[in-house]
Amino acid sequence: MKTSDFHYELPPELIAQHPLPERAASRMMVVHRGSEAIEHKMVSDLPAYLAPGDLAVFNDTRVMRARLYGTKHASGGRVEILLLEETPAGTWRALLHASRPARVGMEMDLAEGEVRARVAAIGDRGEVYLELQHDDDLPTVLERRGVLPLPPYIRREADRADDERYQTVYADRVGAVAAPTAGLHFTSQLLDELRERGVNQAFLTLHVGWGTFKPVRVDDPAMHHMDEERYEIPPKTVQRVTTTRSSGGRVVAVGTTTVRTLETAGPNGALAPGAGRSELFIYPPYDFQIVDIILTNFHLPGSTLLMLVGAFCGTDLLWQAYAAAIQQKYRFYSYGDCMLILP
Repeated sequence: MKTSDFHYELPPELIAQHPLPERAASRMMVVHRGSEAIEHKMVSDLPAYLAPGDLAVFNDTRVMRARLYGTKHASGGRVEILLLEETPAGTWRALLHASRPARVGMEMDLAEGEVRARVAAIGDRGEVYLELQHDDDLPTVLERRGVLPLPPYIRREADRADDERYQTVYADRVGAVAAPTAGLHFTSQLLDELRERGVNQAFLTLHVGWGTFKPVRVDDPAMHHMDEERYEIPPKTVQRVTTTRSSGGRVVAVGTTTVRTLETAGPNGALAPGAGRSELFIYPPYDFQIVDIILTNFHLPGSTLLMLVGAFCGTDLLWQAYAAAIQQKYRFYSYGDCMLILP
């Protein structure tokens, strides 16, 4: 298998630039792995495809308003910062965009002067490590002055609508720089309908990093290094997964981030609670240990997410589904439509 096996041509007009007016109004392609049948449905049809005793697992991370704008002390030149995560040393790993490359010691005023930053170190993958000073606590400053970091294929600045729509309705734990997009289709009403259907629900947290948009740039996917992402699985979720599997129910992973978290914490089929960091790269062939069904959006060519989906449904069926999605003019990527992959 080569990385080039996961490239495809997508008409640019199919890349969703805005969310639909209603979350559950998105289309849902239903892919049956056993029969290789493909159906064209709506997200609102999801309960009909799940059974009493199934367990839907969601990623409850919340996207930080992590993009900050400002100026350099020395020159007054404009800078753009994307905060990624705080390190154990108290610095912030970040991406910095400016007219000239960053250098150690460079100082900046950010967030209309509410944050002062100094480049303490430069990483080997182009990231910087910033020492931050702020008069108010940083989460409050980010909520007041930060901007949601929309994905690079959305060719516009975030607006007020994105403040709500680029978060899931169950988003709880702040720390991601990208949304777990399969979850964006869910409304409180749809969650209630799943409960009424007898579909149980559980939550975990994986703080999605900027590496989710990073294409695989090596010919052999095995040589690709995944960026680590922080996760936590509570004991209650482990108990519900264990009970579901022992009683014959199916584990439904809402999004590839949920898949990676479950498979990271359950490499031998026994899911363990706790916090950790995942750098699991799932690509064909892969023997899934925990997940039985996946709900996922359509993914970028050559991406690790696309390879994960290919590992789950098989590459032949993957390309049948993607060809049908393009032919039927499905909406792609974060604000786009989704596919339900069944056994």
